[in-house]
Amino acid sequence: MTGYVDPNRQSFALFKDLPRDEKIHMLNLVQLNDTARYEDGTLVTGREAYSAYGRESGPIFERLGGRIVWSGQFELMLIGPGEKVWDICFIAEYPDGEAFTSMLRDPEYREAVKHRTAAVKDSRLIRLSPRETGKGFG
Repeated sequence: MTGYVDPNRQSFALFKDLPRDEKIHMLNLVQLNDTARYEDGTLVTGREAYSAYGRESGPIFERLGGRIVWSGQFELMLIGPGEKVWDICFIAEYPDGEAFTSMLRDPEYREAVKHRTAAVKDSRLIRLSPRETGKGFG
């Protein structure tokens, strides 16, 4: 089975229809390839390729007001398919939806994506509208 690496046109169109002027959180779940294969034949580990993606895209993310608000180490899938293991789990905050789309359009970011494409075996990217935390689940 082929994993999910990039958004498809339909999902991105739905993303663009959501409010663009409100803070958003993006839950990132990433499963890495053991070996990252670049178009030019370069081979490195998936972790090395994803680190290169972080080094190159991080300054753009920060310049647009992004920050990591939560990061954790995957330990166990308690509910859900047990064969799915996530190597990287974090929540990125953007000041608004427009900052996220601006990042995707940035020429330097688009160049950095080659590392993510080589690194990622499967992923999930879930847009969330942040709420106040506290008591209760609902």
